[in-house]
Amino acid sequence: MPAYFERAAPTADESLNMDIAPASLPRFRVLLAKPRGFCAGVERAIEIVERALDLYGPPVYVRHEIVHNKRVVDTLKAKGAVFVEELDEVPAGGVTIFSAHGVATGVEDEAKRRGLPVIDATCPLVTKVHKEGRNHVRKGREVILIGHAGHPEVVGTTGRVPGGVHLVSSPADVAKVAIADDAPVAYVTQTTLSVDDTRDIIDALRARFPRIVGPDVKDICYATQNRQQAVRDLAGQVDILLVVGARNSSNSNRLREIGAEWGVPSHLIDDASALDPAWLEGVKTVGVTAGASAPEELVQELMARLAEFGTVELEELHGVEESMQFKLPRQLTAPAPASSLS
Repeated sequence: MPAYFERAAPTADESLNMDIAPASLPRFRVLLAKPRGFCAGVERAIEIVERALDLYGPPVYVRHEIVHNKRVVDTLKAKGAVFVEELDEVPAGGVTIFSAHGVATGVEDEAKRRGLPVIDATCPLVTKVHKEGRNHVRKGREVILIGHAGHPEVVGTTGRVPGGVHLVSSPADVAKVAIADDAPVAYVTQTTLSVDDTRDIIDALRARFPRIVGPDVKDICYATQNRQQAVRDLAGQVDILLVVGARNSSNSNRLREIGAEWGVPSHLIDDASALDPAWLEGVKTVGVTAGASAPEELVQELMARLAEFGTVELEELHGVEESMQFKLPRQLTAPAPASSLS
């Protein structure tokens, strides 16, 4: 790995010149968003799989992708993690990990019925949404979930709230919700949505259900908000925005959309190999960020790829310093034999 990778994320007061391209090639100013990449929930989920492999030995079985990133999944596979779609693919006694997106109660019940040793890697902020939904039901309220149909977090949240939820994905969906206008209603949100999109939906909900209760947009995942604000800070200064992240990553898609809303040509790419050189024609300043499940190594590889087409002057913008850390599950901090995991 080239030595300049070691400083691919300089401090906000530093810049890094990658003068490895011929002088005849263009010079690119590359601005890195801050924060970008892994959030505390993703770091926790990955550490859970790695610690489980160390403590109990391979294989361990992970239901669905632990996070939405192929590099992360492939790295964990190489260490002995086996990714499955459903629990019937897990052999008897197989140590089983639930992904960061959370699972429905029915999945949890099936694991208990089969006696599978389970470690839950659900992000604590997603768990908080589950608890809010159940509390609203106990208080006699119908629950509306703002989110995208089919997303693993939405599927999990829907299956954690007794009686289910009413899903809305846009302001237009609010009028279609089959709830009486005077019924007691509450809403919860998918954690990875665009703050602006969520605000519009909440406004529509409050217009139809004036007494509706629920969290403010500030209660959307801190990492989602920070990365979105970083893209807004970046967008006014660049000619193109590159977002490193998976196609099935909701938060990564939102980052690309925010760039596009600012009128900046914006592209979501899995890794450096997806960079189209044609995008760089006439470009002087490139903005780069990464979704919450994208490792920093992918950003560094993108820097090297950009340096193939010109001299790169790299600068990291000022941004929020994230210090959030989540506790690991008790099974991994005071491990018991796999047979006693619950």
